[in-house]
Amino acid sequence: MGKSTVADMFEAGGVPVFDADAEVRALQGPGGELLPAIEDMFPGTTGPEGLDRDAVGRIVFSDPDALGKLEALVHPAVARRREDFLSAHKDAPMVLFDIPLLFEKGGHQAVDRVIVVSAPADIQRERVLARPGMTAEKFGHILGLQVPDAEKRSRADYIIDTGVTLAETEHQVRELIARLTAELHRKQD
Repeated sequence: MGKSTVADMFEAGGVPVFDADAEVRALQGPGGELLPAIEDMFPGTTGPEGLDRDAVGRIVFSDPDALGKLEALVHPAVARRREDFLSAHKDAPMVLFDIPLLFEKGGHQAVDRVIVVSAPADIQRERVLARPGMTAEKFGHILGLQVPDAEKRSRADYIIDTGVTLAETEHQVRELIARLTAELHRKQD
């Protein structure tokens, strides 16, 4: 959908961004704090390079209980990092959480506004299938775990359309930052 690109645009606009995916990668990367527990849970899935995502994926995508165990380990660790981020940016007028599966995991209840980044289905498919190691089967499985895009859009406070040029997307982001900043100023007055 272009979520990371849009998050980068918010950051360039002066909004601190918490990237949940980046935090997960750090927790599971070389020397990551979750590696010992993941290795205990799924022997042979970690090494000096960190988590073998393909090996773990083969296990958890076919076993909901295994996925639940992994999430029970990862989600609290990410939540701790999110709290640290909020503490570090407590004086910022606004922050952005770049969080996949926000609606699916109930995270939308913990934020003030929800911005959905969305592109037409054909563009999304093209972008995802261009990623290294991605297959149509994996993509289909991922979509099956997600709230449909139309529902996300209907539940959003704001929508950033990324099915347009980068310049047009950036314009949407700048306008939204200005709008949210104006709302904050009105609340303070």
